[in-house]
Amino acid sequence: MMKENNSCAQVNSEQELVSALKENNKVIALFYASWCPFCSRFLPVFKKQAESREGRFLLVRDDEESIGGKYSVQVFPTVLFFENVVVAKRLDGKAGSGIQEKQLVEFINSCSLI
Repeated sequence: MMKENNSCAQVNSEQELVSALKENNKVIALFYASWCPFCSRFLPVFKKQAESREGRFLLVRDDEESIGGKYSVQVFPTVLFFENVVVAKRLDGKAGSGIQEKQLVEFINSCSLI
């Protein structure tokens, strides 16, 4: 099941994701894969931002690329902002470079988490 890490919970299946989205009206979720080098670099950045902010943050590990398809995730890492179980905003990673911390900060600041 989900392991808590301050305000950043790990999700490993679509069922866990759906249940977390139903429990929280507003969620920022990082879709990543353990085999992705850009994700490995970005994970600590995402966790640092999540732990220093109010709101619900999820880490969605999608090594089999089976969860993200429902949400049109085509590049890892990708960050999605869900409002009432629906994707309200997205920050898609760029193939070959991922996501930079500045982009993540601007994205989180543009989401109304409270």
